Amino acid sequence: MRFDGETVFITGGGSGIGRETAMRCAEEGADVVVADVDREAVEETTDAIGEAGGKASSYELDVRDAEALAEAIDTTAEEGGIDVLVNNAGISHPRSDMEDVDIEVRDRVIDINTKGVWNGCRAAIPHLKDQGSGAIVNTASLAGLIGMPGGAAYSLSKGAVVNFTRAIAAELGSHGVRANAVCPGVVETPLVTDDRDPEEWPDLRDRMAEAYPLGRLGRPEDVANAVRFLASEEAAWITGHALVVDGGYSCA
Repeated sequence: MRFDGETVFITGGGSGIGRETAMRCAEEGADVVVADVDREAVEETTDAIGEAGGKASSYELDVRDAEALAEAIDTTAEEGGIDVLVNNAGISHPRSDMEDVDIEVRDRVIDINTKGVWNGCRAAIPHLKDQGSGAIVNTASLAGLIGMPGGAAYSLSKGAVVNFTRAIAAELGSHGVRANAVCPGVVETPLVTDDRDPEEWPDLRDRMAEAYPLGRLGRPEDVANAVRFLASEEAAWITGHALVVDGGYSCA
């Protein structure tokens, strides 16, 4: 198994890509530590892992709270070590022209999507350096590579995640630690669907899917499989990479 005896810490693990990643890492033998701002959601993830025979524990926290996130990561490292950090927590914002985005909305998107990744890495890197091994996988977005009209703040935050990942990969290589990012296209998760009319969503989903050569939107498992690969020893010579997982959208 890919992660037998290893500990994987995942933020934003209460739903969507984060939950699916947690499930799949647990299937591969990892002791999974899941953090999320939603207590009920994160407990549902850990319960599902336990019911499937895996090992999981959880923290209710906001990744903007650097102290709380550092305490959770430090405790994890002290109790059983930390081998993989997946910075997955993130939000989007309603589509609008850049000049119409409220400053408060911009700041919240940047604080969660960008500073949250910084906070996770800042806490975990000393532990990874000390042991001379480990992997970091940051959830960016296709919007961080090609931009998303109507999503200026989101694109800004995810572009920052891509280049931050490259920067720390260059710093950490000599310590035996890798850092990569995944850049999904539109994935059918609560982040995408929660603000949509449930009755209108199926038709909208089908129309959106027409832009994808593979003929559908992404599923959480599509991205979780990519994260699992990048975090594993199968990707031992891959670092500083932004892996596009977009059903062909960017080449259409």
